[in-house]
Amino acid sequence: MMGDESTALQRVLRKAGGPEILDVLAERLSGADLTTLLLEVMRVRARGLTPADVLRRYTTDRFVGPATVPFERIRRAEDAVLSVVPADFELLTLAPVAPLGAHSAPATVDQNKVITTIRNTEVAADPTNALALEAAVRRRRSTDPVRLAAFQRVARAQHFAGAGMSAHFGLFALVSGDRDTGNLAFERRHLAEHLSLLTDAVRACGIPDPEVRVTVLDPRFERVADGVGATDDSDRQSGRGYYTGLCFKIYADGVELGDGGFVDWTARLLGNRKERLLISALGVDRLS
Repeated sequence: MMGDESTALQRVLRKAGGPEILDVLAERLSGADLTTLLLEVMRVRARGLTPADVLRRYTTDRFVGPATVPFERIRRAEDAVLSVVPADFELLTLAPVAPLGAHSAPATVDQNKVITTIRNTEVAADPTNALALEAAVRRRRSTDPVRLAAFQRVARAQHFAGAGMSAHFGLFALVSGDRDTGNLAFERRHLAEHLSLLTDAVRACGIPDPEVRVTVLDPRFERVADGVGATDDSDRQSGRGYYTGLCFKIYADGVELGDGGFVDWTARLLGNRKERLLISALGVDRLS
């Protein structure tokens, strides 16, 4: 932790009784004991709030206000996307929270970008993480390929710059998981599937000319990229260290609508280097 965050933490620790309090809370208490303590802290704090306090917080907390995009537009976009989802993909209704570490343990996401709860869970920040967990569970039970999809409204703790940028927004996500069979067969097949579905979804929302930009992160994936006829985006910096092999973005009129790529999450979750996973998502609010 650096800069202002480090200074703020040091100040809080001094006020709470010293830096050792962090070790007690983070390492010496079990998860259940820490939850018990924090629940009581929040119960006491909530007991001291008045209705006016709650209303004041509602008007100032960027996480709790309604979406800036009207409901009807979001619903139309969701229906349009659904109209092109093939039967091969199973649609799930995800929980609004995920296990603690669901975003930071398998992926390179700072925990401070996620809204952590006091019950060893965290508010969903990306549906692909929950879908990856479900894919791992299914791959552990069966050798069948897994194709999952979901709509989810997510919240992220980092500040977003720009007008109309919200702390919460809707995503449509896909994950495909299977075992490596060699010759990059999984990668070639499932990348084509995802890009076909996602670009069809964009068009179904009335946006006629989506552009796919592909970034090759491993030279072996050059022939995977060649098979999808996308624009080269080798200058892209975001996603390096997050994705493996290849990643992509989807644009329309210069606006980013979607993102995806290959990740090693199921390989790490299952302890099997042969597991393969492709994730992708579209911003539903931007499609509206």
